[in-house]
Amino acid sequence: MLNDLQLENILCLDIETVPQYPAFEQVPGELQKLWLKKASNLKREEGTDEISIYERAGIYAEFGKIICISTGFLSGKEGGRQFRLKSFYGDDENALLTEFSALLQQISEYRGRNRRAPMILCGHNAREFDFPYLCRRMVIHGIALPPQLDLFGKKPWEVPHLDTMELWKFGDYKSYTPLNLLAHILGIPSPKDDIDGSQVGAVYWSEKNLERIVTYCQKDVVTVMQILLRLKQEPLLTAEEQVIA
Repeated sequence: MLNDLQLENILCLDIETVPQYPAFEQVPGELQKLWLKKASNLKREEGTDEISIYERAGIYAEFGKIICISTGFLSGKEGGRQFRLKSFYGDDENALLTEFSALLQQISEYRGRNRRAPMILCGHNAREFDFPYLCRRMVIHGIALPPQLDLFGKKPWEVPHLDTMELWKFGDYKSYTPLNLLAHILGIPSPKDDIDGSQVGAVYWSEKNLERIVTYCQKDVVTVMQILLRLKQEPLLTAEEQVIA
């Protein structure tokens, strides 16, 4: 499948998000009230309350922030291919979003000048999470949306996005397949061999280990490309082919 898809036109990405504050008690007053209202409408396990589930605030763009954006793309090199990884990360969300937006703008301008096909953004469950989250946080910071994320007025077939979870559904919209499950059944090394998404907030706020989160985020990006390669029945990336910029 995907015979017509040129992987050199794909920019794989993944984001990691955390609550804006280390604990509910440190959230400013008005935002506290808004979270309590939001959380009261969430489906909760018995015995939990709005305060104890504040650790989940990172999945909502209104209450969370992005601490890492990792990207990767295939490039042809003499004698072989390379999957080039680049991450934008730090405590200053405005700065990393600005840098990421500038990268997408540069890619758009470069490919336009050279009459190349637009770069397609690809992630796992990215249409539902990563892409909207990026847009919302950019708007909050007053950052202009780059062409690849400015979708207003575009028809569905004009949107330059791809989602490996949607590809795996083959038209079935009844279930959610997490990245590590899909990787396992396709014979791809798991990206969750250290931490998973539920632990990112604690690693960031308690351990203050941002580098560990960046490594985890980059593994997810590699896995997205590995899934595309498997779907196209092409050889998986080797460790030597993965290059961090």
